[in-house]
Amino acid sequence: MHPDVLPGVEPLAEYGWSTRVAERFADSDIQGSPGRIVRSGRGHSEAVTSAGPLRVRASGHQVCTGDWVIVREPATDGDTIGTVCAVLPRTGAIRRAAASGRSEEQVLAANVDTVVVTVAADTLDLGRVERLLALAWDSGAQPVVALTKVDFTTEPVFEQVVALAPGASVVEVCAPEGSGLSELRDHIHGTVVFVGASGAGKSTLVNALCGRDIQATAPVRYGDGKGRHTTTDREMFPLGDGLTLIDTPGLRGVGMWDADAGIAAAFPEIDELAQHCRFTDCAHESEPGCAVLAAVEYGDLDARRVESHRKLRRENEWVASRADARLRHERNREAKVISRAIRAYYRDR
Repeated sequence: MHPDVLPGVEPLAEYGWSTRVAERFADSDIQGSPGRIVRSGRGHSEAVTSAGPLRVRASGHQVCTGDWVIVREPATDGDTIGTVCAVLPRTGAIRRAAASGRSEEQVLAANVDTVVVTVAADTLDLGRVERLLALAWDSGAQPVVALTKVDFTTEPVFEQVVALAPGASVVEVCAPEGSGLSELRDHIHGTVVFVGASGAGKSTLVNALCGRDIQATAPVRYGDGKGRHTTTDREMFPLGDGLTLIDTPGLRGVGMWDADAGIAAAFPEIDELAQHCRFTDCAHESEPGCAVLAAVEYGDLDARRVESHRKLRRENEWVASRADARLRHERNREAKVISRAIRAYYRDR
C-alpha cells in the first residue's frame, strides 16, 4: 500500500484518500461526510463516501470528477440521493474555455496529479499536441505523453513528440499487445486523467491499465479516420494503492482559459529567449531587438513552434478580454436591477 494512503476508510482509500486529504477536511466546519465525485455527466453526479457509492445532487455547487466534497446523506430512508454541501478548493484542475463559445471556464477534472496526453501517431497534429501540453502544464500536474498507434506510421513520430514536450516523459504504448504499459505506469502517480482527441486510444489504455474492459471502445470512422465518442462522461476508476484513473470524452475543442503559466511551461525555450527581448511586452512578430525572431533567423528555433506559441497566447488573451467584458456586463446589469429596486422602494413609500 502507498505510504500516504490511510487504511480502514474503504472505499475512499481506493479513490485517493490520504492523510493530506484528511487534513483538508479537518479544516472545514461544515457538517457532513467526506466524499469524492467519481462520475459527472449530464445533470447528475456520483460520489463515493466511507459508506459506499452515492448518487448526489450538486445543490448550487459546480462539481466535476475528482472533486473532494462534503456530502449530506439522504434525509429519509426513501430518499436515495445525497446533497453536496461544499466543494473543497481544487488542486491540479484541468480547465479549458467552454466549448459552447461562451466566455466561461469548464473544469474537466479536479485534484489531479498526472495528466496523460494521449496522442495517436498516425494522425499526429503537432499544434494540437502543444495545445494539450499547455492545458496539462497549466493544471499544475505532471504531463506524460502516451504515443499510441506507432505501428500505423513510418514517420519518426517519437522524436518529433519528444522535441515538443520538454519536461514531460514520452512513452510509446500499444495497449492490445501490452507493450509500454509498465513503463507508462512507472510515470504516473496519484489521480491520473487521460486527455486527447476521440480515437487516440484513451479508453483502451484505461482498460489495459485496469486489467479489464470497463470503458467501451470503438474503431475510428472509416471515411475520415476520425474517432468516435465512446466515452460520454468523465469517470474515475481505482487502480490500487491510491492510484486512480479518470477517462474523459474526446476533446475536439481545447480552448485556452487563463493559461499563461501553462503556455510558458509548454514553450520553455521561447519563454527563456523572451527574457532577452528589447521590449518586455514583445509579441515576437516584427519588433526590433526580438531575441525569439533572432533565434528563428539563425536556425536555432523552429518558426512553426513560434507561430504555435503566438497563436495560443493570442487566443488566451482574447478569451481573457471576453471574460472581463462579460463580467463587466453582468455587474452593470446587477447594478441596474438594484438601482431600479431602490427607486421603486422610495417611490412606493
